[in-house]
Amino acid sequence: MKFGMAIRVMGEAAHRDTLLACARHAEDAGLDDLWVADHIAIPPDDAEGSGGHYLDPLATLAWLAGKTDRIGLGTAVLILPYRPALPTAKAIATLQDLSDGRITLGVGVGWMDAEFRALGLERRQRGALTDHTLDLLRRCFDAEDDVVVENGQAFLFRPRPPRPRIFVGGQPPHALARAVRFGDGWMPMTADPDKIAPAARELAQRAEAAGAPKPEIACLGGADPDPARGAEQLHRLAALGVTRFLTGARYGRDPAPFQQGVDDLVALRAAFRGA
Repeated sequence: MKFGMAIRVMGEAAHRDTLLACARHAEDAGLDDLWVADHIAIPPDDAEGSGGHYLDPLATLAWLAGKTDRIGLGTAVLILPYRPALPTAKAIATLQDLSDGRITLGVGVGWMDAEFRALGLERRQRGALTDHTLDLLRRCFDAEDDVVVENGQAFLFRPRPPRPRIFVGGQPPHALARAVRFGDGWMPMTADPDKIAPAARELAQRAEAAGAPKPEIACLGGADPDPARGAEQLHRLAALGVTRFLTGARYGRDPAPFQQGVDDLVALRAAFRGA
């Protein structure tokens, strides 16, 4: 199991000095991944806690890639309907290429009505837009050669580094169907084994019926603060097919709470592996 922390790209924490201190501490501590969220147009009446200050996730990961050497970088989650499919594929390929293959994509359909209105998009189209982008990503990265056809036009998709692993976020049944059809796994926003178990069984059944490999699960949530109970929780998650555990910490301009969260997660990893 890999272990990662959500690094905040919102509010006071979204400052270059804070981001850098957090990222370097996580890398020095031996953490596997850093993950960023995605909001593009927060309305004034829903800005508590962030002030509407959000960094673009892909631009932030590109900056972090240039400031780190080893640690994995991921989105949890990138809202695919917010961006045109082909420019999104190009940005992801560029990021994967320049980071030397350190990118993992958690993707989702989105939920905030205000953001869809600001973008001039119909929220009811989010599923179809997500499927189109996922289909294009697979065609671009998994083609036998570098030639891809989109809208009747053939073009060279270069650079074409190895495709990032794709985890589809969201609730069953739609997220599970997309994970089997387009992705490598599912990303639930919980780390409660009792809540994940029924969907994990359904996910495995869907993959078997489709003749697809058993999908992975990357869960985003909290662990029991007691080391023994936390390790037991992780073992239960691993038995369900969880291969990545993501968690976070509340912090602002001062990176200390994030750094403490990293140290706690590294200790939990050691307890899990030693149990």
